[in-house]
Amino acid sequence: MSAWPRPTTADIGLRAFALNPSRLFTEATLGMQDILLSESAQNSINGHIRHTSQWQISAPYGDGEKQWDLLLVQWLEEVLYRSEVKLQWLIDCQISVAWESEEVVLSAQVSWVNSEEIEREVEIKAVTSHELQFTELAGDEHALSQWEQVPDFQGPGWFCDVVFDI
Repeated sequence: MSAWPRPTTADIGLRAFALNPSRLFTEATLGMQDILLSESAQNSINGHIRHTSQWQISAPYGDGEKQWDLLLVQWLEEVLYRSEVKLQWLIDCQISVAWESEEVVLSAQVSWVNSEEIEREVEIKAVTSHELQFTELAGDEHALSQWEQVPDFQGPGWFCDVVFDI
């Protein structure tokens, strides 16, 4: 996994790294899910019956600038919604993003289990835009970490920072 919880003033944050934006969505998603799990659930998650589905979200797009960060917030909110309302706890996903002329469509092939069977440590109320980043780094650029438990990252690649309201 390439995502690490990081401290914030009142909530919980996450920094994730990947080689491309689609993989960064996956790393951030799995990192968020890991934050939610109790220690015993982390050790037993693979013992549950898995299901597969395709999940999709879309958003208007047309201003010429790809807003990866806002799409990430919308996707993570969808994952939380499906866990709480549809009882689908995401275990893994493969994501593709299509930037069309008037909308962006995120499609995910998802592996999930019944969320009623998952013991959680914390509850995320919302994904915030506070300190939100979704940034590409060139080969000679570095993302230096201000947190001891989160490593520095050197490009080429992408990183994101997300803060969750708990």
